[in-house]
Amino acid sequence: MHIAAIRDLAAKVSILLVLSIALLWASFTTSQAQKAYAPPPPGKVEELIKLLDDPEIKAWITTKDNPPPVAEVPDAPTAGDFMVWSNAVRAHLHGIGQAIPAVPAEFSKARSMIMTEINGRRPAEILLLFAAFAALGFGAEFVVRHILSREGRRMAMSTKTQTSPARHHVIGRSIFTAMIPLVVFAFVSVGAFHAFTWPPLLAMLVLPMLVALIAWRVIMQITATLLGVGRDEINGESAAKVRLIPMDDVQAAFWYRRIALFAGIFLTGWVAAGMMTALNFAPNVKSLIVYILGLGLLAVALEIVWNRPETAVVARAYRAKEWLLTLYLCVLWLLWIAGMSLALWVGIYALILPPILRTTSTIVQSFFASPEDTQKTRNQVLEVLIERAARVVIIALAAAWLAAVVRLRAMGLMEDEAASRMIRGVLGGIVILLAADLIWHMVKGLINQRIERARLDAGDEAALARSGRLMTLLPILRNFLAVAIAAIAVMMVLSGLGVAIGPLIAGAGIFGVAIGFGSQSLVKDIISGIFYMTDDAFRVGEYIQSGSYMGTVESFGIRSVKLRHHRGPIFTIPFGTLGAVQNMSRDWVIDKFFISVNFDADLVKVKKLVKGVGAALLEDEELGPQIIETVKMKGVEAFSDYGIKLSFAVMTKPGHQSSIRRRAYAMIREAFALNGIGFASPTVQVAGGEDHSANAMAAASGETIARKKAAEAKLKLVEGES
Repeated sequence: MHIAAIRDLAAKVSILLVLSIALLWASFTTSQAQKAYAPPPPGKVEELIKLLDDPEIKAWITTKDNPPPVAEVPDAPTAGDFMVWSNAVRAHLHGIGQAIPAVPAEFSKARSMIMTEINGRRPAEILLLFAAFAALGFGAEFVVRHILSREGRRMAMSTKTQTSPARHHVIGRSIFTAMIPLVVFAFVSVGAFHAFTWPPLLAMLVLPMLVALIAWRVIMQITATLLGVGRDEINGESAAKVRLIPMDDVQAAFWYRRIALFAGIFLTGWVAAGMMTALNFAPNVKSLIVYILGLGLLAVALEIVWNRPETAVVARAYRAKEWLLTLYLCVLWLLWIAGMSLALWVGIYALILPPILRTTSTIVQSFFASPEDTQKTRNQVLEVLIERAARVVIIALAAAWLAAVVRLRAMGLMEDEAASRMIRGVLGGIVILLAADLIWHMVKGLINQRIERARLDAGDEAALARSGRLMTLLPILRNFLAVAIAAIAVMMVLSGLGVAIGPLIAGAGIFGVAIGFGSQSLVKDIISGIFYMTDDAFRVGEYIQSGSYMGTVESFGIRSVKLRHHRGPIFTIPFGTLGAVQNMSRDWVIDKFFISVNFDADLVKVKKLVKGVGAALLEDEELGPQIIETVKMKGVEAFSDYGIKLSFAVMTKPGHQSSIRRRAYAMIREAFALNGIGFASPTVQVAGGEDHSANAMAAASGETIARKKAAEAKLKLVEGES
């Protein structure tokens, strides 16, 4: 299967190479034909050109007409501008085509130059010199790695009984132990080379090769750390366990090999370009060789597109995404050989920036994640700062490089001050938006961290009240800051693009006044909400009632509050219609309830029994901490037709009064049953015969009156004792 894939890829690359050579040959022959059939200029035209080049005639033409300066209005691109651009591309391709037969002569000239200026040394001797200094660096690196390995084993043995370190500590030590030997390699190899005096040309040839080798090894070491490959263990932890980019071992090995190959070809091209510049190669020959090396980059990219492990297993003919990426990469390579640098880099950015930014976020999150994936050890603010700062640096570097490409004007575009100002404004706007994004995510991280801390805080009543107020106000502050940062960033970007924001701000103010008059209810809601927050009328988690609405405060908006009813429904109420608010969750609650007993009940005994019930409630492990003042009998509330109505009260913390009252009912019933205290209830007696019935009714009435008087007498006696 791999052989078939390689054959398929080779066929595609061959077709692409044939098309490219055909394009180069066509441009070359076209230019030759135009050059062959271009008629020579007439003699009078040559004389006119010579006269126009005379300084006196130029001065006379300049001073003859001196009209007042008129502000120039930049015109739209014309057909002539496109012809200039087309001719520049054609001239570039023509030069590349002419460079093909000149390649052997340039190499021969470079060999002669090397032998002449470097004391008769041949090119092979330069490679041997490079290998000698690289071997010197490798020897020093081997010694340092041996020392670090021995120290790592000793530390692992001494800390074997301790708890395993955090993930970011393991990764940090891994990066440190991997980079220190590379630093030693670079210092020894380059330092030893600079310790001797070399001919200038020799230094210009050997030093770039050493720098490229160091850069390649640094790239591969960083890649190995990110993908968790290259070593079975990293500081006692498995490489896969500390992998910063989530993937399996097969994918990690695939990407490691491809990145090594791509970076090697790229740095080889960079070294070759520098050496050809030092050896005075013709620019077109140098570009031709670099483009040929670029075919290797294209081949690696195409192989990655078609053979990456995460590609869905479907027929090749129906992989639309892969075919589109193949076409896109081929177009980028053609833009490169055509000399269209700006279009090339825009295309490269559109292809690689989104995955680079996503991978950066994944790396930062994985770096701060603990092995158990717990959140308690993560510093969210630092994580957001590092992640967004890395994104800002990546995009800022890309924008700076794009600005440098635009400033070079490599395509022969006409100078246009308006276009340059627009490009500078766009690049500056990108930087402003990135800075605003960084500031917003830092502020949001701080606010979210403080909200989470307030949600988990425990302590006295004052601390809980402060936490509730923070949970109420911080989300509103977060929303206002989001709007403010976005508005300021947009204004700064428009100002950088040359838009006069003064009239815009004035118009926005007038428009805001008009909106205010047209939407008075909205303004009323927002202002009412501000005053509710200022007065601390309610907080998140408190139970409030306003008119027919009641429930627990769940969240706030800019103009409304959400209440969750105890039966489940949620109410969204604008602040302007909220009105007077009853807060049932603030400080304390007094709950009153009534019990009726028989007229012959001993009220002194009832009071003692209730006092015992209150003491038992205070000793309860669940309800005792929620009681501020325990259950007490307040006294007789009224005499009913069937008994005495007694009043009771208890002071509790908000939200616990119902459960404490229910518990008190149950305990009072048990106490009354054990001590013979009966609850009042209506009774009816029926006897046979009218006389007996009348007598019974009279007796019952007299007995009821007597019991009532006795109860009043006992009440007076109790009040006198009290």
